[in-house]
Amino acid sequence: MIDDEIRQKLQNIISGTLIEEQEDHCTAIRNLLCQGFGSNPTVKREFESRSIVKEEQARFLKIHAENNKLWIPALAEGSQYLTRGGESEIYLAPDHMHVIKINDAVYYATWTEYFNSLVIHNLLFPGTVYELLGFTSGKDETLCAVLRQPFIEGGQADLENIKELLTFNGFENTRRQDYYNKEFGLELEDMHDENVIAKDDLLFFIDTVFYIMERK
Repeated sequence: MIDDEIRQKLQNIISGTLIEEQEDHCTAIRNLLCQGFGSNPTVKREFESRSIVKEEQARFLKIHAENNKLWIPALAEGSQYLTRGGESEIYLAPDHMHVIKINDAVYYATWTEYFNSLVIHNLLFPGTVYELLGFTSGKDETLCAVLRQPFIEGGQADLENIKELLTFNGFENTRRQDYYNKEFGLELEDMHDENVIAKDDLLFFIDTVFYIMERK
């Protein structure tokens, strides 16, 4: 069950409040975007209409990355390409203890929405926390975030076990592998067995997509 401290932090993210106590790059970029482009979350029906905002944010983030040593022209030597999953290209890091994900945020209407999702993931699933290394250019010069995440070796999780854990934490199964949390107005999509790894009787959520929705 989500404890009171995490519950308050989630409320702050959803309401657009700046998060002062966190010093990680994901939170810092999320705060910058809220300050520069407004903190109101994007609801799903606004996806197409917010494309101009997303382009403006991409230009802002590229300049910020270049000015703050967060621009990554190439991955570290020894990074090994593994696969492409959804919105990310995935590499095994040189230390073989992490994966590197090159993510173009194509599932999100704005970069603010994308970084809200990352910060929410890090709050709820600290065992697979995302660390923002910086930004790079993808295909057609598209802005991409470069993320590092612990490499978890295990098996595919059982769908019923995923459902049981999410239900315990207030997420109702709405259809197929999609979930909704009424308390926070959070939608969590596509929680199938390839996005959750089972290891030592624990579940590790390695790929999540959170949307802040209008509360039902």
